[in-house]
Amino acid sequence: MTTVQRRPANPKVNGNFNFISQLQKQFPDFVPPAIALIIFLVVWQLFSFTPNATLPGPIQVIQDTWTLIVYPFYDKGGTDKGLFWQIWGSLQRVAISYTLAAIVGIALGVLIGVNKTMSKALDPLFQLLRTVPPLAWVPISLAALRQNEPAALFVIFITAIWPILINTAVGVTQIPQDYNNVAKVLQLSRKDYFFNILIPAALPYIFTGLRIAIGLAWLAIIAAEIVMSGIVGIGFFIWDAYQNNNVSEVILALVYIGVVGLLLDKFMVWIQNKILPIEQK
Repeated sequence: MTTVQRRPANPKVNGNFNFISQLQKQFPDFVPPAIALIIFLVVWQLFSFTPNATLPGPIQVIQDTWTLIVYPFYDKGGTDKGLFWQIWGSLQRVAISYTLAAIVGIALGVLIGVNKTMSKALDPLFQLLRTVPPLAWVPISLAALRQNEPAALFVIFITAIWPILINTAVGVTQIPQDYNNVAKVLQLSRKDYFFNILIPAALPYIFTGLRIAIGLAWLAIIAAEIVMSGIVGIGFFIWDAYQNNNVSEVILALVYIGVVGLLLDKFMVWIQNKILPIEQK
């Protein structure tokens, strides 16, 4: 009778497997994207080894941009600044224009939501303007404002306002009729109706517009800064690196842009979860 002998398990393999299992238990949402990212970087690196490859691999990018990664806070004056200051300059523009877009967008959204005549009058104009790409606004804003900084702010504003405005208007029109009936029975004033009925009921729609708008605002500032020279910003940094044939710097900046965009979206989700009631989430 022949007996089958089992090979002893490799302790190193078991240790790695146990580590991954423990990591997945502790951080269930971390392991899948980490594995996907590793696979993407490996495939990218392999493609960079092909004879006709024109883009550097991740290892080459890190080697070429190591100084920028390690020293993000350097400042030599003018536009020669580290990536922290480039991103900070862009974020400041986004914050200013996005805040204005939120204020104007919510106000106009409420107005056309409660007034059917205003909605019919302004809806065709809004639908026309919202389809214009951010880059198309750049020459118009430069011609009208004559300076790069206010022109960049306007491009962000005009790009971010539409999802806020439209979603707010939809939210106002979707207020349940029962809420309006209760307001009539209680004879609420316009002020009480606005703060106790209209805004709370429309908040989920408003936050949907705000989340979409923050992403569009971040995209718009990159597009605006790329074609506007002489301003500190990550968009201008990309264009300047491309002009100097520093492809690795362009790729590094793209990574930073993606990370910042993700953090902005997560920040809006955090605010939404803090403000919205549980039943509206």
